[in-house]
Amino acid sequence: MIQKIINDEFLDELFPPERADEFFNALYGGAETGAFDISLRYNDFNKQQGILYLHFLLTERPGKCMACSLTAGLPPVFQRHPVINLKGMIRKIEEKLSPEWSVKDWSIGSTTVLGPETNAIPLMLYLEKTNG
Repeated sequence: MIQKIINDEFLDELFPPERADEFFNALYGGAETGAFDISLRYNDFNKQQGILYLHFLLTERPGKCMACSLTAGLPPVFQRHPVINLKGMIRKIEEKLSPEWSVKDWSIGSTTVLGPETNAIPLMLYLEKTNG
């Protein structure tokens, strides 16, 4: 029987509990930012079709909001993700403002809920007047 072979012990070896911390560390730069634990679990087996169904079980961590975790964790991802290329965008903004202004510094804030279907991630550019 498949369920006896693909049991919790085997699945924990395949996807150990500490893998969630490794995932959040890689994604966000720190395991403490993760809002949930991840485990791999058996769900079902359809013998006729030969389909084994597993699922990643996401369990909310104490004091965290799993529903908020994706948007709440986005600022640090935006800050360093090459597709977003925040540093490149800031460089282009600075070029556009030149020669009158330069970007002295910048920061990205926490996700803010604007409405039931709208969130915002603030980006602050600290400008400095130049001699242009």
